[in-house]
Amino acid sequence: MATVIRLARFGAKKRPYYHIVVTDSRNARNSGNVLEIVGKYNPMLAKDDEKRVVLKMEELKAWLAKGAKPSDRVYKFMVNAGLATAKPVPTQTKKNLPSEKTQQKAKDKAEKLAKLAEEKAAAEAAAKAAEEAPAETATENA
Repeated sequence: MATVIRLARFGAKKRPYYHIVVTDSRNARNSGNVLEIVGKYNPMLAKDDEKRVVLKMEELKAWLAKGAKPSDRVYKFMVNAGLATAKPVPTQTKKNLPSEKTQQKAKDKAEKLAKLAEEKAAAEAAAKAAEEAPAETATENA
């Protein structure tokens, strides 16, 4: 029998409340045919509330040792409780980057803008120096 640890929904409409249950993987979500209730989850509470997720640690460890597989959401609860290690986040492939030609165009444009900024700064510095130079010569002649 393949056992899973998953959420079973209880509560009223628009007021969800979940039991964390161990059940056969072939059973429906709310079939009522559960082997054991190993925790509770109340999403209506604040995220930092300690009663939002309540886990029975010993029972969870026992079921995991027996081979029960947790669902993704239950696995995240276990990671937060310190029962499991977080799954590694895969690194992105190069498919998310623009093509080499587009990258080269962007690089060339950045270099061109930097060169223009340097020329503009040099021209402003030269103009400022030219302004100061005639003023100094005028005071010397007087």
